[in-house]
Amino acid sequence: MDTLEALASHILQSQPFSRLLGARLLSSGEGTAELGIDVIDEIKQQHGFVHGGVLSYLADNSITFAGGLALGGDALTSEFKINYLKPALGAQIVARARAISAGKRQRRSASPRYTR
Repeated sequence: MDTLEALASHILQSQPFSRLLGARLLSSGEGTAELGIDVIDEIKQQHGFVHGGVLSYLADNSITFAGGLALGGDALTSEFKINYLKPALGAQIVARARAISAGKRQRRSASPRYTR
């Protein structure tokens, strides 16, 4: 790929679930990504709000793209937390992510061991 944006666009289009949702890469840079999805009836829940699973997908994918672009290639999300504060309304939902730290290893802290 010639540019990081071309790489990011190629990766997004190679994800069947992203294509199913109609996700678009709105902007990207080294360590940043902005993804958008048009709000259609098929992604709403019974109260007319965008389904939390769709919001979670968008958060997850934008985080992964920002991290991958910071590293110059592919990445996977290992963990994230989301708190839904307000329902998602409008014609489009947008997720913006920025990598604040990038490395090729995930640090693990010691975890307790349990025995029976």
